[in-house]
Formats: sequence, C-alpha cells, structure tokens
Amino acid sequence: MKKVKIVTVIITLFIALFAVLIAYTVIGKKPQGGGGQGNAQGPVSPQGGGNAQARQGPDGQAGGLQGRQGQDGQAGSQARQGPDGQAGGQGGTPARQNPSGQGGAPARQNPGGQGMARNATVVQVMTVEPGTIENSVVINGDVLARNQVSIYPTVGGKLAESRISIGDRVVRGNVVAMVDPSRPGEIYSLNPVVSTISGTVLQAPYSIGDTVSAQSSLFVIGDLSVLRVETFVPERFVSSIRQGLGALVSLEALPGETFLAEVDEVSPVLDPASRTLRIKLRFVDRAGRTFTDPRIKAGMFATISLITRTRANVPIIPRTSAINTYGSWIAFIIDENNTARRRVLELGIENERFIEVISGIRLGEMVVTAGQNFLTDGDPVRIVE
Repeated sequence: MKKVKIVTVIITLFIALFAVLIAYTVIGKKPQGGGGQGNAQGPVSPQGGGNAQARQGPDGQAGGLQGRQGQDGQAGSQARQGPDGQAGGQGGTPARQNPSGQGGAPARQNPGGQGMARNATVVQVMTVEPGTIENSVVINGDVLARNQVSIYPTVGGKLAESRISIGDRVVRGNVVAMVDPSRPGEIYSLNPVVSTISGTVLQAPYSIGDTVSAQSSLFVIGDLSVLRVETFVPERFVSSIRQGLGALVSLEALPGETFLAEVDEVSPVLDPASRTLRIKLRFVDRAGRTFTDPRIKAGMFATISLITRTRANVPIIPRTSAINTYGSWIAFIIDENNTARRRVLELGIENERFIEVISGIRLGEMVVTAGQNFLTDGDPVRIVE
C-alpha cells in the first residue's frame, strides 16, 4: 500500500510538471498581428469610430495603430508602414487631421517605401552655340627693323670723326665717319666711311680716338619705317608654319594691347644647335596691309601667339566643362527636367579657353560649366547664375 502511494505521488508530480511546461510554452509565445483587422480594438470614440487597432503584422497589411478620429468621423493619423513597404493605411505616419477631416502633410516614408528625393546639386551652365576656335602656339621674340645693316670702314686706323649718333636719320651714300689710316712716320689723308642704306642709327659702339679695323662695325643702321618680329619656332611645330600664317603679338611695353601680324619670312633650314626654325613676322591691319605704330620700337620684347589652325561655325564649350576619365572625355548636359546627363565626347582643336566638340553634344543643349565634378548620370540639379 505504501509503494502504491509513492508511485501515485511520482505520477502526479510528472503530470504537474508537464502541465507547467505546456503553460509556459503557450504563455511565452508573442501573439502575431492579424493581416486585415488587427487583434484588438480600443475604446470607441464618441463619433463611433474605433480609436485603436492592433499593431501591424509582418505581412505589412492593414492593422497597426490609428490616431484619434477627426471631428467629422474620419480617421486622422494612420498606421505606420509595414516592414515590406506596404501601407498599413495610406502611407507612413501622416500628420494629425485638420478639422475638415483631410489629412495634413505626410510624414517621411521609411526605407521600405519609395524613399526621399535626392538633394539637387548646384551647377552653372551655358548654351552650346556655334563659334570660331583657333589653335595657337605661344613663343617669345624680339622687335627688329626690317633692314638692319652694319657699317664698316674700308681701312684700319683711328676713328678721327663721327658725323652721326644713335637715333639720327641717314640717307644712303652719306659720309658718316672719317678714319685716319696714318702710321708713325707716315701721314695719310682721312678715309671716309659711307652708309650703304637709308635708315636710322641704331648702334654706335665706337668713340672718336678708338682704334678700328676693317672688321669693326662702326654703326648699325636700320629701316624703322617697317618693323619685324623675329622668333624661333620649336621643331615639333615646324610643320604648321608657312608664309601668311596669322598671329597675335603682345608687347611688354604696351600691356593690355594686342597687334595683328603674319609670317613674312621663313628660314628654309632649322638651326642644328637649337633645333628651331627662324621666322619673321610683319605687323598688319585687319585688311592685311602693313601696319606701323609709332609706339612700337625696335628692340622691344614680344610674345607671339601663332594661329596654326582655325575652325569656324562649330560647337565649342569651355575647357573646364570637359572631364578626362580613364582616357575618355566626358561632359554633363542638363535636360528639360533639370537632370544631369552624362555624355562621352569626341574633341577637336583647342586653345587656352575653349575646345571644339565633334560629337557628344549638340547645338542648343545646356552644358555644365561649374559643379560637374560632383555629378553622376541622372542627378537632379539646381542651376544658378
């Protein structure tokens, strides 16, 4: 009898333990939200609409928490959006309803919805129009007289007389100096030095009493009525040089001014030491006639921009608009929706400011001139002046 009681107690304990485990399992589970109606309804508002429904289930269908009812009986704020991006009601969490019963401004949508709009990038643009572009080579040179000749005596001796000085005007055949060829114990008559050209005295390095020889240049006389600019072109640009090639000349002595010029003389050979080609240019007006400005003096330092190629009536864009990416040139244009569009370019000739576009951009399109380094294809933009 005592054994039976012990067995009964043990069985009863096992049954009680099993019941506790079942109860713990059932109670410990979290209830899942219903797909459509929700699990529980809150107290009813005075207008008869339900105030609260159960939170939304994992499937993102209606349910969730609804806000207080508006005065006309329509729901104010609606349920939060479900994890899969479908609205529990009609969006995320709209603002409280106004007295007319219509919802206020909607709240931000969560990552499961459609997302917020990207911020617009600030850019500057210009309309692509046809223009003329010139390719040029910039080199330095000197202003010289057209004809510049050194005057030599016919005999050696002492310079006994100098009849001209720097800046004087000389006519061909004039006697410009006298040389005394006398030697100790011998007296000879003075020997005249005659100018071989007409022009202006540019140099007079000797003074009266100096000993000179037949190889001494007593004077340098030049024709300043027509000036030339002499320069030396590097070998890599020689193929573009020809007579009549246009150029722009600026002078250190006349800042801010530019003079037209054209190639007038081209050396037939290169200097073997410097690998350069000597050329001379003359100043011209817009009609192509020889031009003389009294402010331009022989000996001035000049900067020459040789125009090697010219293209007219072609699409041109600023150099800053073109971006080199892995060997390809790209630019961004802006469409009618203020959206940036990436274009791959084929480029032509270029200069310091502009570049020719052969393909990739059409006339009339708006190309980005500033801010393009922060753009990707499809980005919204805001255009500023």
